[in-house]
Amino acid sequence: MADTTAVVSAAREKARKVAPKLIELSEKVVYGDVWERSGLSKRDRSLITVASLMSMYRPEQLRLHLQRALDNGVTQEEIGELITHLAFYSGWPTAMTAATIANDVFAARD
Repeated sequence: MADTTAVVSAAREKARKVAPKLIELSEKVVYGDVWERSGLSKRDRSLITVASLMSMYRPEQLRLHLQRALDNGVTQEEIGELITHLAFYSGWPTAMTAATIANDVFAARD
């Protein structure tokens, strides 16, 4: 299993070389403020984020946020239900891609 923190850090460092301010804003605003607000649990934020990334067909970010969702207490079964549900709203291809990515993420954690 790949360490989620290490994977995220590596991705951020690649982006930091190109757009350091983007990563600064990600760390301070997105993860330092938005994800820490008390209005939604991190688990709920993960479900929302995974659904959004799946619907927008953002496979690279989806992979990382699936890992974060599992870390935040979302179950593999719930992720499967989310993917199935969204197939009818975001499209079959996005669901099939998300299911394949989720399978890889789950397998890496076992």
